[in-house]
Amino acid sequence: MYRLTTPLSVSPGCERGTSFSQVSLVFLISGLVILGYASSVSRQTTYQDVVSEVCGRTVGQLCEVCFCFNLFMICVAFLVVVQDQLEKLCISLYETVTGSSEGEMPYHWYTDQRFALFIMCLFIILPLSIPKEIGIQKYTSVLGTLAATYLCVAVIVKYYLMDSHPAIITPEHSQGLSSWASMFSVVPTICFGFQCHEACIAIYSSMENQKLSHWVIISVLSMFFCLLIYTLTGVYGFMTFGRAVASDILMSYPGDDVVMIISRLLFGISIITIYPIILLLGRSVILNLVLRIQRRRRGVVTSSFESRCRVVLTVIWITITLLIAMYVPDMGEVISVIGGISAFFIFIFPGLCLVFTMQTESVTPRVRVVLTIWGVITIVVGTFIFGQSTTIAVMELFQKF
Repeated sequence: MYRLTTPLSVSPGCERGTSFSQVSLVFLISGLVILGYASSVSRQTTYQDVVSEVCGRTVGQLCEVCFCFNLFMICVAFLVVVQDQLEKLCISLYETVTGSSEGEMPYHWYTDQRFALFIMCLFIILPLSIPKEIGIQKYTSVLGTLAATYLCVAVIVKYYLMDSHPAIITPEHSQGLSSWASMFSVVPTICFGFQCHEACIAIYSSMENQKLSHWVIISVLSMFFCLLIYTLTGVYGFMTFGRAVASDILMSYPGDDVVMIISRLLFGISIITIYPIILLLGRSVILNLVLRIQRRRRGVVTSSFESRCRVVLTVIWITITLLIAMYVPDMGEVISVIGGISAFFIFIFPGLCLVFTMQTESVTPRVRVVLTIWGVITIVVGTFIFGQSTTIAVMELFQKF
């Protein structure tokens, strides 16, 4: 629905993640259905506007802050993925041209993947991101799905073509806190992989058939397709490399593998076209705030002022995400942060929308009680996931220092 690029992220604990993602699917689908229902009730077309209309201005402002931060970190994750693939592609190009091995490759600043990432952001991503509207998204949205499907098939085929497989030792399930902590460690990856909730209201509003039953069918089919792709990629990636599998699974394959080179190119093109869309969503929230302040101060907002603000915000957004991506060694560190924030959009805000909507909509008392309880359960689960994921991310950060 939103994008399908995150099979790149494979947790070494995928045997836990597979079963946990199946349970999470109930909440994921529920969140999409609730948001579609809230959009139809409030007549709003963006996530933050729906939350603000249904839950009040204070909750709406919190949603805007979380919305921008989450999209910002997604952009960082995308650039980290691109940087990983550029590293492998640079190595592959060097080996092809010189016939030397990776270990013999000399270091030059112009062959550094960070320099290549900077050039790509300057000459490709920045021009695509500056326009007020990005019409290319209607033609490129299928690239993410194509890249993920191709990678899934490639990982499965590579597994069966291997002469030997690593011995995968499955530890006995321990009892107590360590077992629970191990199980919930995959939650940020699941939240990152399945999050499409930020854009689902915009998608729902653009549909010709906006019947809730039609939206339910779309939500169920989309989530099950994602589950299938992610599960197969994760399981076969884990069986191929064992616990040595990289969090970015393409980094586990050699740079001269032609099949995986194609996959890297597909993901690179997909991310380059998706990044401006994510930036546009986040920039629109900040830009609207700046224009509201300008309107209160000057009484009018000129088109030239709006254009200057849009360009400045775009340059600042790309520059900061680029600098962070250059010095983040592992995509797993970014996912641990995004996973916690994603709990707001997958669990907490949909739960709040359901609870508040049930106070104003005319439904039977029994339905109102049942749906209100489900909304409260969703909020509690989301709060727990946010707290747990954020705590782990902070603890891992402090351990590095």
